Amino acid sequence: MTLFLTKFTIQYSLRYNTLYGGFEMRNELMKFIIVGVLNTLHYYGWYLLFSQVIDWHFLPSHWIAFVISMIGSFYLNSYFTYNTKPTWRKFFRFPLTYILQIIISTIVLYILSTYFGVDDRIGALIASIVTIPFTFLLSRKILKR
Repeated sequence: MTLFLTKFTIQYSLRYNTLYGGFEMRNELMKFIIVGVLNTLHYYGWYLLFSQVIDWHFLPSHWIAFVISMIGSFYLNSYFTYNTKPTWRKFFRFPLTYILQIIISTIVLYILSTYFGVDDRIGALIASIVTIPFTFLLSRKILKR
């Protein structure tokens, strides 16, 4: 009976993993969260450099830091999260996942900074964190093809 249950559990687990991406997706999600944290820190470092050290306005600082960190995110997610080989096709499609993210993060940053008086350094961090979940499913779709 134990052998049957073990065999059934293994078969069910493999089937679940294959059909629904259950365990694989959970592992990728954990890696994606790690990459998201690293990428947020990467973005934030560039943002602070542009907005505080160079003293640019917070919106251009946000956009430039965003693009730089998106390139880093592409390589980290390709190699670490999804174990796929980066290609030029994926590289040029990857930014599509960030269109919604840049729109949402820009709106959140603008609203927090302009209407609620939140320091733009904090607002940029909040805006970046809020948008991380949106990119997981979209980047997975593009990079796993």
